[in-house]
Amino acid sequence: MQLHFITLVLVLLTSSALSSTNSRISLVSTTSFDVIEYGAKGDAKTDDSLPVSFAGPCKPSKISVQVSGNIVGSNNKTDWMSNHGDSWLLFLMVSGLTVSGNGQIDGQGPIWWENACIGTPPPGTTCHAPVALQFKRCNGLRLSNLTHVNSPRVHITITTCNDVIVSNLHIIAPETSPNTDGIDISGSTYVNIRDSIIETGDDCIAIGGGSSNIKISGIVCGPGHGISIGSLGHGGTDVVENIDVHNCTLSKTLTGVRIKTYQGGTGYAKHISFTGIRFDAVYNPIIIDQYYCPSHQDCLTSTSAVNLSDITYKGISGTSKTDNVINLSCSKTVACTKIVMDSVHIKSAVLGRKVYGSCINAYGIATHVKPFLDCLNYTLS
Repeated sequence: MQLHFITLVLVLLTSSALSSTNSRISLVSTTSFDVIEYGAKGDAKTDDSLPVSFAGPCKPSKISVQVSGNIVGSNNKTDWMSNHGDSWLLFLMVSGLTVSGNGQIDGQGPIWWENACIGTPPPGTTCHAPVALQFKRCNGLRLSNLTHVNSPRVHITITTCNDVIVSNLHIIAPETSPNTDGIDISGSTYVNIRDSIIETGDDCIAIGGGSSNIKISGIVCGPGHGISIGSLGHGGTDVVENIDVHNCTLSKTLTGVRIKTYQGGTGYAKHISFTGIRFDAVYNPIIIDQYYCPSHQDCLTSTSAVNLSDITYKGISGTSKTDNVINLSCSKTVACTKIVMDSVHIKSAVLGRKVYGSCINAYGIATHVKPFLDCLNYTLS
């Protein structure tokens, strides 16, 4: 895989040696270094593929990576063939990691978007795009202040990490770019994502199975597909709990705050709250979709489903581009229970147009909700 740098300065601050899978540099007793001093050119022409994969475990308890300037991926697909797995920049088992700076990570996404493995791609087609920046098993991660643009696929993934703070990021991709989620979280605990601007072609933030104790706040999202829990239950069991999304603004997104699950899945998602959310001309502002099937082909019909419960929507306001502003489409056989809808006021973005809410097998209580949600069943604790 080829990697090009433009005026990049990357500094690692360590107390002893750093393990890097792509590096033969001996860093024993080194406290800091600049990749330019180790052969990187940073001239936008030379293949600077040295600092692509960093793998631990590492001896120092704290490692800081400072990114200044631009990291730019190759615009030739064949340069990516030797890449590690499905990611471009990978940190694996590096605990106590801080990645920050005023730099920019540019994934050269347009070369992938025209053929993004959606549907059935032609045989032999190179279309499975990499994630731009991936963190796996990086406990104590701190990520802040960077700009991420035009990832081939998801911009940032956080997988099997504990104790993570992500803040003050700016993530940008065109509204039409496929699968360019801002941040995806899976199998991770105690993750705090805050004070960031995310403008992409897919979910601004998506929370996947195995995740718990996730806090999301101060996010400005749009364009994109909103802030999502899921999709869950695709071919197996998923568990998600203790999710707090608050004080976020969503503008002109395809969905607002969403929980999406496949038919036939098992497991549960519970103790979820969406509070202090503001919508500006959003399509489908509040939605539970337990019939999620993005391909719209061969969609499964099943009596099993991910169990959804203890879901709170409170202090939510704004405008919608669709008439059905609250859509609680729960499984017909496994009801959504303990839903609380309080102080939710959503009107049409079109002056004078009426809006409404709808439910399938949803149970809970609604107070001070406009439009009036008479479809929410009161019982079934």
